[in-house]
Amino acid sequence: MKKIFILAIILALFSGCVSNKTSPVDKKAAGKTEIITVTGGDIQGILNKDGSVEIFAGIPFAAPPVGDLRWKEPQDVIPWEGILQADHFAPMAMQNQTNWFYNILFNLYTHQKTSRTYKAHMSEDCLYLNVWRPAKASETPLPVLVYVHGGALTGGQSWYENYDGENLCKSGIIVVTIAYRVGIFGYLADSQLREESPYRTTGNYGLLDQIKALDWVCKNISAFGGDAKNITIAGESAGSSSVNALCASPLTKETFRRAIGESSSIVEETPPHTFRTMEAALKMGEDIKKEFGVKSVEELRKIPAKKLLKSRFVNNSMTVDGYALVEMPFETYKKGANHEQALLNGFNKTEAKAFTFFTKVTMKNLAELLGGTFGDRTEEFLQAHPVKTDKEAKALYDDVFAAVCFTRPHHEWTKAVAAQGRPVWEYYFTQENGEIGSNHSGELIYAYRNVPRRKTYTERDYEIENIMSSYWVNFVKTGNPNGKDMKGQELPVWEESSASGGKLLEIGEKCGMREDPYVGIYEFLR
Repeated sequence: MKKIFILAIILALFSGCVSNKTSPVDKKAAGKTEIITVTGGDIQGILNKDGSVEIFAGIPFAAPPVGDLRWKEPQDVIPWEGILQADHFAPMAMQNQTNWFYNILFNLYTHQKTSRTYKAHMSEDCLYLNVWRPAKASETPLPVLVYVHGGALTGGQSWYENYDGENLCKSGIIVVTIAYRVGIFGYLADSQLREESPYRTTGNYGLLDQIKALDWVCKNISAFGGDAKNITIAGESAGSSSVNALCASPLTKETFRRAIGESSSIVEETPPHTFRTMEAALKMGEDIKKEFGVKSVEELRKIPAKKLLKSRFVNNSMTVDGYALVEMPFETYKKGANHEQALLNGFNKTEAKAFTFFTKVTMKNLAELLGGTFGDRTEEFLQAHPVKTDKEAKALYDDVFAAVCFTRPHHEWTKAVAAQGRPVWEYYFTQENGEIGSNHSGELIYAYRNVPRRKTYTERDYEIENIMSSYWVNFVKTGNPNGKDMKGQELPVWEESSASGGKLLEIGEKCGMREDPYVGIYEFLR
């Protein structure tokens, strides 16, 4: 441990020297791609190290949202002259980054050694996307996966290793990852901003960025050999909540066919997170102006971006703005006006642990902690779910937290889409490993085929990676996850939710259909 601490200190001395260019290829690129014309001008990407994948990184899909464009709907991309060299990732959106020392220790523990580790560069000028495509030309247009990153709508980036598109695109699809404004820059709401908007909108700038990016993909993906009529949108955590919102937005009609949601949904009448009322959003906007001692949006726009990040108010929620979202998403689903023709969604076994780690739960305080969730049914719930030790009390508390914030929202999303007669497949990820395992976001490296080749993983991890990523690719290609894996073997049958009576596919040491382990909690949440 002493050696790790010393090494962390040494690395910290150099962590401030962050390159403004982060390459999508860890080692030297094998060459450059052909020149492609997209909205804005010509671009040229690079080849991965073995020449099997073409990567176009840092492509602008909108004008930089800076200056007078801060807190405005994303504008059309500004054309450029010459050939844009799409050989490095663009800065991530402005955000409060995790403590540098924690980052270094975590990266040492997980053996991260790539150029995307430690403190990444960031900027308000962040509206860019990345494209991975097979280098070998296809005779027919390729299916497209558009990925929306998570990060509680306050952080995250479009080019994190866990959902890098290089390995997944080798299976015959095109992968696109998009960026969007987050936190105070992406979700601030203000009555003055609504007044100056031609669409009378405020509070959903990050969501509007995602819509703009999706529109760009529809108009330009054919230049990469992609099929604009076969697009699947996907996301994890707040990215999944965003996918849910994209499915409900009137602005995204006919821009995609299918959706993948991992570990978050906002389809309930009262979404547990990443959503708020416009009244609450506007109230926070007023509080923020008071916090910085200004009376107008014009004054707020003059405040440096880094100073705005110091606000004590957290803007981490979408809202019904009458434009990007015209009503609560559950109402859209009741009407059948949502856009996904098929849905693949689910959650992980230990979703809650990352969020309840510092919450002390004992036999004595369990009832008090659960009172806010179950109200006058708390005692009845505890009789139905008895615990005998503090350890069991903590486990039950974690299960309730997970059910409220993650698993029941997916249960409701599945029910809403299945009730429309549309196919739905729901999963339950349980695979453990030497790192984050089945905790929140633990499935990403398996689904997107990025399980690291190191000693903390076993052969079973690589088997699960093959199984899970094959389900994802099959769904992107055909709208059905079933079929053969990437090795040509038949995958375990994943039954549709309606056909299985609401069962889930467990993906882990066991891989097969099972009951939702949280059903007993859902009964009390009603």
